[in-house]
Amino acid sequence: MHGKGVFARNRIPAGERIIEYKGERISWETALERAEAAGQPIGHTYFFSLADGRVIDGASRGNAARFINHSCEPNCEPLEHADGRVHIYALRDIEEGEELSYYYALIYEGRHTAAVKRSFPCRCGAPSCSGTMLAPKKRRNKKDSA
Repeated sequence: MHGKGVFARNRIPAGERIIEYKGERISWETALERAEAAGQPIGHTYFFSLADGRVIDGASRGNAARFINHSCEPNCEPLEHADGRVHIYALRDIEEGEELSYYYALIYEGRHTAAVKRSFPCRCGAPSCSGTMLAPKKRRNKKDSA
């Protein structure tokens, strides 16, 4: 999809653990510094956010998992385990030669303007493609804003 990707060497059954997302574990502040130093927007890196607020930097001591592309109709999903390790699992049977993908659901706190969405383009080609790798903003109901 984006010039790099990970493809199944063999058939992978649904539910199978495929690969661990590896890399250096760093603070969010360090991730921001690294993205700025590289001249990249934070969403265009190999960072994987963890529940404890840290980040796995797949560009530092990472593996092939960092090359798994985003898709709006993915065949894989990442799951963070209690020990903080992240593994990629098959959502359905994946055929030999098929590209692996998961839904990135990138979080962007600011307003999702057309320009912002264009900064995080999705080119997955799925019929349901949203055109962006950003997770949809959660809508607040009137009770929450009162």
